[in-house]
Amino acid sequence: MSSDLDVSALAINVVIPEALRWTDTRRGEAFTLTTLNVRLLPDGHLAVKAYGRPVAGGRGAYVSFPVPDRPELAALVSDAASRAGELWAAHSGLG
Repeated sequence: MSSDLDVSALAINVVIPEALRWTDTRRGEAFTLTTLNVRLLPDGHLAVKAYGRPVAGGRGAYVSFPVPDRPELAALVSDAASRAGELWAAHSGLG
């Protein structure tokens, strides 16, 4: 395995459990946040944004939202990143 490979992105999508979902507003439209996009930054830290659907229905725009500073959401992000690492480490190669 070569440590000089340039991997430019590591990202996962995580479904936000119903009990942890929240609503936020952008450009006058309310969204229920249902998915987190978690990225592993080059320095080893995680970055996260939330995405969701308009409360009024329809597809709406693909708009990111900040994730509130709540311990249960931080735990979800951390647990998801650890689980993704386990899954990546156990990959079976190309199908």
